[in-house]
Amino acid sequence: MSSLIPAVMVPAFIPSPSQGVWHVLGLPIRAYALCILAGIFVGYWLGRRRWVARGGSAPVLADIMFWAIPFGLVGARIYHVVTDAELYFGAGRHPIDALKIWHGGLGIWGAVGFGALGAWIACRRAKVPFLAVADAMAPGIALAQVFGRFGNYFNQELFGRPTTKPWGLEISPEHRPAGYADFATFHPTFLYEAVWNLGVVALVILVDRRYKLGHGRAFFLYVAGYTAGRAWIENMRIDTVNHFLGLRLNVWTALILFVLAVAAFIISARKYPGQEDITTGAAAGKPSEPKADADAPADEAPDASTEGADPATATGDSSGTTAGDSTAGSAGPAGGPAAEANPQPKVDVKNGADSDGSRD
Repeated sequence: MSSLIPAVMVPAFIPSPSQGVWHVLGLPIRAYALCILAGIFVGYWLGRRRWVARGGSAPVLADIMFWAIPFGLVGARIYHVVTDAELYFGAGRHPIDALKIWHGGLGIWGAVGFGALGAWIACRRAKVPFLAVADAMAPGIALAQVFGRFGNYFNQELFGRPTTKPWGLEISPEHRPAGYADFATFHPTFLYEAVWNLGVVALVILVDRRYKLGHGRAFFLYVAGYTAGRAWIENMRIDTVNHFLGLRLNVWTALILFVLAVAAFIISARKYPGQEDITTGAAAGKPSEPKADADAPADEAPDASTEGADPATATGDSSGTTAGDSTAGSAGPAGGPAAEANPQPKVDVKNGADSDGSRD
């Protein structure tokens, strides 16, 4: 019996997926959409854990995400269509294709920007601090991007320059751009960005755990970390995009946002150290503390007729009452408002003309 073990052939590249669409009962199930949905789920899961750990209410965050997620999806598509308008408008193009989101084309800048707008609107309505929500969700957004990038893998899109490295990505001939038909493997920029984003997730969580980031600093750290990686990864891609001053438009966007995020982080740290308290009030799902009412109820207001008076008089002890008090208390018509509001005990003044004979 031979002791030789047959060699296992391992491809020196990452193979392309055999398909990205499956049909179930006649309905297309697209891997791209599944990756986006998975990213939304895990991103919300992580953000929810962080929000609750700080003392926030899970239902309150769910209501905010009900606004943020649709805004983010629409914004992602709008950014892509606006920055790559030549793909959908002009001679030989079909504008209706701009609505076919399942073909790919979601811009992360639009997703984060419009998603933040939706969250801000919801926070304003609920009286919840928006930056505290942004801080809680920051690493979750990066984690969602990890899953979203695998949608590009199934669509065989957004890859980099040709490479013969063992981790090169195989691209089918029909997906290779013009001028690259003779190349079979390319840099898997989707994988580079996914791994980078995992590092951003870890960075934000660890720094936040050590320094208790608040007032938007965890979110600003996420933006700075992500854009630092996106700038060099974007420069490797060969898909057709608009350029400005020799650089891809997304490279400029990443560089500008990196600078703005670092500046915002520094300003926030100097002006607003520490974290917001979300353990009380609307963020925690609790009603705000009621303010003191200037108009106190009548039964709680001090009685002006007894304030500062002799205790014997205040308790109705007639032994300390003088004839002068009786005369003053009976001022006004008998049975009138004064008599009803401040009834006075009847006093027998001996040998006096005012005695009513009620006491012997």
